Amino acid sequence: MSAPRVLELAGAPRQVGFAHGCAYVDDIRRYTTERVALAGSETWAGHAMDTDAVLALSEACIGAHEAYAPDLMDELAGLAEATGLSVAALIVTNGFTDFIDLVYAQGGSATATRAVEDDCTAFIVPDHLSADGKGWFGQTWDMHAGSGPHVVLLRGRPDGAPAFMAFSLTGCVGMIGMNDAGIAVGINNLLGAEGQIGVSWPFVVRKVLQQTDIDAALACITRAPLMGAHNFQLFDRHGTGINIEAMPGHCHVTRSNAEALVHSNHCLSPDTLRRCRPRAPASQASSEARLSRAQHLLGTTRVTPEDLMALTRDPTICVRATPPLEMQTCGAAIMQPASGRFWAVQGMPSANGYARFDI
Repeated sequence: MSAPRVLELAGAPRQVGFAHGCAYVDDIRRYTTERVALAGSETWAGHAMDTDAVLALSEACIGAHEAYAPDLMDELAGLAEATGLSVAALIVTNGFTDFIDLVYAQGGSATATRAVEDDCTAFIVPDHLSADGKGWFGQTWDMHAGSGPHVVLLRGRPDGAPAFMAFSLTGCVGMIGMNDAGIAVGINNLLGAEGQIGVSWPFVVRKVLQQTDIDAALACITRAPLMGAHNFQLFDRHGTGINIEAMPGHCHVTRSNAEALVHSNHCLSPDTLRRCRPRAPASQASSEARLSRAQHLLGTTRVTPEDLMALTRDPTICVRATPPLEMQTCGAAIMQPASGRFWAVQGMPSANGYARFDI
């Protein structure tokens, strides 16, 4: 696969969304149809829900999104205008895994679902472990293999906000990224049992990328009325790293210290763990193995970007699709906020090369 495609976006929020929608209208329509159908499937959510019910549940979340980030909702309105899709359908596309937490909670289930998208591995390397004295944030991006062709890098120059680059999917406002104020943000999916009417995680990511200091970025996460469960990692140009296991109504915050800060997809705090839904044994084993392997690979000094690229290609961390779930590492990103350097790969890192960008 070639280097990741890049979409240049600039201007007012509605202009940004409209340009995004026009650029990938067919992809966005196709992907949204798939996501809405999956959101109502028993395999993903633990119980079946028809399309009208899925969209009605998403409609109920519009007010929370508008109150949290009205400018981003204006961007989503531009996407809707360009694609002919409803804002409710696009909320499902953007926050699919959070929306699954919401649908799961609506059904009152207490069992593990057959399908989950939860194979990402994220890491923060503090300044003193970096070969050039400037720390790193990076992660793999794992999801259903069919999502791979939808990967796109958004290079944004929004009016009145920091410029940013965001690893994303067509139709989504941003999923991993860094801005020119030196703030990087990434995520791991968690399996929350207490989904609620609220805000989906890509909106949180983009709101973080509107900030110019890490405490304000942290507040975007801890004060958000979250729809579902996600782990967020923040890292800034000053070498401050923060991990947040975020659940609706509760966040567990850990700040970086002497060691690399690594997280996969299982909760490490008892307070967040008890808010999770059951995880299948194979999923738990994968998450534990990836966490252990990444911690081992980062237990060193003089870390270079090439070392981090090798980590994302490690056979334990780089997940290959296998039936029936077909989950796969569909990309990865590595960022150095102090220098503004950003590396990204589309497709499995073990089979594809990274491209370098400068914020």
